[in-house]
Amino acid sequence: MQPNLLKGALLLLLAEASFAGIGALVKLTSDSASNAQVVFFRNFFALLVMLPWLWVHGKQLLYTKRWYLHLSRSVTGIISMYCFFYVISQLPLAQAMVVLLMSPFIVPLIAKYWLKETASRLTLFGIALGFGGVLLALPVASGGGAFYLFLIALLSAVLVAVTKTTIRYMSDTEPAARIVFYFSLLTAIISFVPVPFYWQELPAIAWWAFAFMGILAAVGQMAMTKAYALAPASDIGIWTYSSVIFAGLFGYLFWSEPVTMSWFAGVAIIFYAGYISTRQRLW
Repeated sequence: MQPNLLKGALLLLLAEASFAGIGALVKLTSDSASNAQVVFFRNFFALLVMLPWLWVHGKQLLYTKRWYLHLSRSVTGIISMYCFFYVISQLPLAQAMVVLLMSPFIVPLIAKYWLKETASRLTLFGIALGFGGVLLALPVASGGGAFYLFLIALLSAVLVAVTKTTIRYMSDTEPAARIVFYFSLLTAIISFVPVPFYWQELPAIAWWAFAFMGILAAVGQMAMTKAYALAPASDIGIWTYSSVIFAGLFGYLFWSEPVTMSWFAGVAIIFYAGYISTRQRLW
């Protein structure tokens, strides 16, 4: 058994549960806060959560020669965030999470040409099967605005895939804490720019939601960064599909979104796809 691959998969599951929780909190605040406020406060509170890491690691956490990678990752990450949060505000939570579930389908393509990582045929089959399971579990609604939302969702998924591959590329010299700290710092600074132009009064529940969003963001980013540092993106990216399960659960519990038989069938396919794409490397 390769322990790093198993640890990477488990950490990615933790990250996806955290990201699904953020999605639920974004949906909760979408009626009372502007998209600019949601994006900024998500990053700001995540930065606050990261400050103890700075205290523990000291100045060495800040030292880096690859600032351009931190900046590019932050830019792609924040654009993806704006797109994703908008989609969440327009769709049921479970359907909106399909945005993130498209990224594992794109990661191996980027990793192949950028990192020279070659996914096996079994891994590629597992990715395709998992993507099919997502479509079965959460079919995208049709209609006049569906194509527009699909384009925004696709852009978000591509940028998420670029972000995850960037983490893998820089993890040989950059520890997880440094990657997450710079991401939180840079995205907080960049996302503050439009806030004064879209400011509106916020209820108390929104502030609590933002605080918990920051905690989940820090946990999710740390887990995801460590996961992709331990294992190749092309091998564990399939487990990003697990967020559909958490999103479906949150949607059912908090918004009474229906869970159909097709959802259960899709979830079963997703887990089977994850199993067959990693079993040859686990033993």
